[in-house]
Amino acid sequence: MIFIAVKFTVRPEHSDDWLALVDGFTRATREEPGNLFFEWSRSVDNPHQYVLLEAFADAEAGAAHVHSEHFGTAMETMADAIATTPQIVNAEVPGQGWNAMTELSPRHPSAG
Repeated sequence: MIFIAVKFTVRPEHSDDWLALVDGFTRATREEPGNLFFEWSRSVDNPHQYVLLEAFADAEAGAAHVHSEHFGTAMETMADAIATTPQIVNAEVPGQGWNAMTELSPRHPSAG
């Protein structure tokens, strides 16, 4: 799978409406046949920073995403709302999505 993490620092006036701004892009990407996940998080340290974790089944699915109409539209829209050039990590990793973390499991309350 192709795993991508992108860190977006947005202009302060767009911090609270960022998820609404990228909603169409998010929905369209999640509908792509090769998309495995597309998830946004907001930084707990910087209220103007969002991290996008996304994965695609393979390089072809990733290329289809980058060449999609909604990707181009999103890049145009986001350019007006970002404060800095986004930072990205892009890697090919084994698997097809999230795996369970082996080092931690929920503790069950003791009976009694």
